Amino acid sequence: MNLVLNGEKRSAPDIHTVSELLEQLSLGMGQVLVERNGQVVQRAEFSTTDLSEGDQIEIVRVVAGG
Repeated sequence: MNLVLNGEKRSAPDIHTVSELLEQLSLGMGQVLVERNGQVVQRAEFSTTDLSEGDQIEIVRVVAGG
């Protein structure tokens, strides 16, 4: 499958859900915000949100500051 991830085309074979994509990228699900085709994906829906060919995914890491 081909996705646009943070503005860059990327091949993601054997990836079907947002949680699988995060796992492949070695990102913890609790420390990121995910948007799929302009819509925010809730953390509780990462494992049930299917990805499709050409989806545009934006992933932002949440960083606590002080």
